[in-house]
Amino acid sequence: MQNITEYISSYKYKIELHAHTGPCSGCSKICPTDLIYHLKRQGFDAVVLTNHFFYDHGNYREAPDPIDEYLKDFYECCNVGEKEGVRVFLGAEYRFLESKNDYLIYGIDENFLRSTYSLSSLTLETFYKEFHSDDLLIIEAHPFRESCGCSPVSPDFIDGIEIMNTHPLKMSQNALAAKYAKDNGISIVTVGGDLHNNAHIGLSSLRTRVLPKDEKELVKVLRSRDYIFEIGGYPMIAHPIQ
Repeated sequence: MQNITEYISSYKYKIELHAHTGPCSGCSKICPTDLIYHLKRQGFDAVVLTNHFFYDHGNYREAPDPIDEYLKDFYECCNVGEKEGVRVFLGAEYRFLESKNDYLIYGIDENFLRSTYSLSSLTLETFYKEFHSDDLLIIEAHPFRESCGCSPVSPDFIDGIEIMNTHPLKMSQNALAAKYAKDNGISIVTVGGDLHNNAHIGLSSLRTRVLPKDEKELVKVLRSRDYIFEIGGYPMIAHPIQ
């Protein structure tokens, strides 16, 4: 029988699922180059850049082509990541006018950003019904961060929730998020550093057996639920014991 050390060591790839860079996300103090350098130093193999894609957030919206401007940080991360051996996947953090809730969208590309750029007036339900597919994941970020106006939504219109958000300056009430996922049969749960500052890097990671080669493979890994969390260097099983 495989012992616990062998089991944990088989999940050798470290991925950050929730990261913001400036200037794209105006609240972030990390530039793309620093993000990649610090992730590499902390032993990460990949990162999903989930810059804010809000109706009221980011100077990129003032540019002649907002999507081109939004993607500048992403492409800079890709260029540095290629040199440093850190894979960079495109994601985004969406918000709709109906609430202050945030949603991490995985499996997207430039065309998806362009097709959804002006749709912040949609409800989550409408967005889910119109755009959801097997190649896409909609994850509610920090659903119990009440200080920011966040609250958990119906499991019918999300694929999963972030049950472990390790931003050290925000009260995300992770235990409540984990219990909500278990009580409501939400099978996909994630961990994210919610990176806004260099000092926040390395507090947590998703650890996988395989390293996804692109956004679609990342979605497949998350749907497989074959991963563990690492919190401050300690492993944590990501799914409830039956």
